[in-house]
Amino acid sequence: MAKIKKLGSTPNVMVVVSLTIALFLIGLCGLLTLNARKLAELVKQNVEVQVYLKNDLTTVRLDSIYKVLIAKPFVLYKENSPQVNFISKEVAAKQFIEESGEDYRKLLGENNPLHNLYTVKIKQEYFTDANLKQIKTELEQIDGIHEVAYVENFVDEVNRNISKIYLILSVFVLLLLFIIIILVNNTIKLALYSQRFLIRSMQLVGATNAFIRKPFVVRGALQGLISGFVACTLLIVLQQVAVQKIEGLVLLQEMDKMLILIGGILIIGTLMGVLSTFQSVERYLRLSLDELY
Repeated sequence: MAKIKKLGSTPNVMVVVSLTIALFLIGLCGLLTLNARKLAELVKQNVEVQVYLKNDLTTVRLDSIYKVLIAKPFVLYKENSPQVNFISKEVAAKQFIEESGEDYRKLLGENNPLHNLYTVKIKQEYFTDANLKQIKTELEQIDGIHEVAYVENFVDEVNRNISKIYLILSVFVLLLLFIIIILVNNTIKLALYSQRFLIRSMQLVGATNAFIRKPFVVRGALQGLISGFVACTLLIVLQQVAVQKIEGLVLLQEMDKMLILIGGILIIGTLMGVLSTFQSVERYLRLSLDELY
């Protein structure tokens, strides 16, 4: 006895696997984008402006300059603490000798040519060449400050590379999304192909298009939701393996952003299942009997 097909039933495994692969690739691109954004944020937050002080400043004057610095709107705060640190010229000299391997004392004796300084971390919204130049000019006008310096070439290079990364990822994601929509749409269309005559039979007995369409669309939404859950699970597993294998990657993890990405994947999966199914069913609803063959 031939098995009677139920209205709305389609090859679930084929559709779910196709949707899962598509959503996993979309989620992977989203995860790479989040990590790239977080990495750029960390790089920007760790760029320091060196504020070199004039010699022979009193403790009161040093404290006064510190208060002026922390009041500036561009100074980065972490946990309500201004990221402004004082480094004495003795400590600076020790760091210089350790990093360069050269001892200036062989030439200059005990005369320390370095200056006391404050290192100032800048908010990432000020991380542009124009803003940093303005900050440099503004700080050098403060009485008691000898010079302000930062790594200019590094700032320009970071900004250029970040722009390139975002552009490449955006183009790749859009191209990938376009290809995935076509592939998923064709997969669902093929899955519904075997039910084209059942759809026609329902039309002949007087069923409305909405009645015929409903079980297919509900099944498409369910397939998209299941695919979304599977894709998110694979993405989380991949992320945890990468965190364990790659040192320092844990610093790039943002749980709130990850939850938003997971929610987005579930929504996209459901929408892709519903819209692709709706479009395919509409196509068969409009075909004549001759065209169905």
